[in-house]
Amino acid sequence: MKIEYLGHACFRLDDELVIDPYKDGSVPGLPPLRVKATKVICTHEHADHSGRECVEIVPGECEFDIKEVPSFHDDAGGALRGPNTIFVITSTTGEKLVHLGDLGHFPNEEQLKAISGADYLLIPVGGYYTIDAEMAIKICKAAEPKHIIPMHYRTEKSGYLELATVEEFLKLAEENNMNNNIFNPDTIV
Repeated sequence: MKIEYLGHACFRLDDELVIDPYKDGSVPGLPPLRVKATKVICTHEHADHSGRECVEIVPGECEFDIKEVPSFHDDAGGALRGPNTIFVITSTTGEKLVHLGDLGHFPNEEQLKAISGADYLLIPVGGYYTIDAEMAIKICKAAEPKHIIPMHYRTEKSGYLELATVEEFLKLAEENNMNNNIFNPDTIV
């Protein structure tokens, strides 16, 4: 499975599927997004995750099996920021990728069962609008993914000022002997 990081929480898989494209101007510092794919999916309807118009849909079949797992954008049952969809995506070769979107709480038993054992877990780590680094580590320990890809954090060039950088997550991962499983999104293609 080819995983391409496009910024914030946006990824493209095998040049076929775009997940959580950001709308122009919705994420400070990120350039306008213009990509092609056969399908686009969004975890929720906030502008930094729902820029469908930034993805040119091209003819072809999306070969991925996509399951939706309902969740919340906060730890108050969605009362603060609304719903969030976790996507469990399986390739034709059986690789399982989980995109947690803007998850705002520890998964319940059913959600945890759905995300466990993924080959790739795309997890928000910036806090404030989503889970923070500490909660992300707890989820990674419980879900036991083969590889972890942090997302939804502030960088030197982009992101919301309220978000933490990836550094706290990486420090906690090292303290928990998990750093061998982590991919820096900026280096994956």
